[in-house]
Amino acid sequence: MTPQIHVEVVYGRQYRQKVAMVTLNEGATLREAVERSGLLAEFPEIDLEKNKLGIWNKLAKAEAVVRDKDRVEIYQPLIADPKEVRKQRAAEGKAMKKGGGEVA
Repeated sequence: MTPQIHVEVVYGRQYRQKVAMVTLNEGATLREAVERSGLLAEFPEIDLEKNKLGIWNKLAKAEAVVRDKDRVEIYQPLIADPKEVRKQRAAEGKAMKKGGGEVA
């Protein structure tokens, strides 16, 4: 008999989060943990080809092997590139410092 491991699979939206506990055979992958969790049926927007996965806040490939008591995380795609957002904020800050408005 193959030894069993217990893994937590988590996914969250802005106002709704879900944690699923799954039991897997030792040597199972992140993909297997997500598929067994039932989260794909509950959150149809999850696409394992687009959503990144991780273990304990570190990115990992879907075929990486999980260990007992791992926390598998399903990440949402970014809606904006953080570097671009910082550049835009910096540009807006420079424009304001150059004296943009009238003083009453």
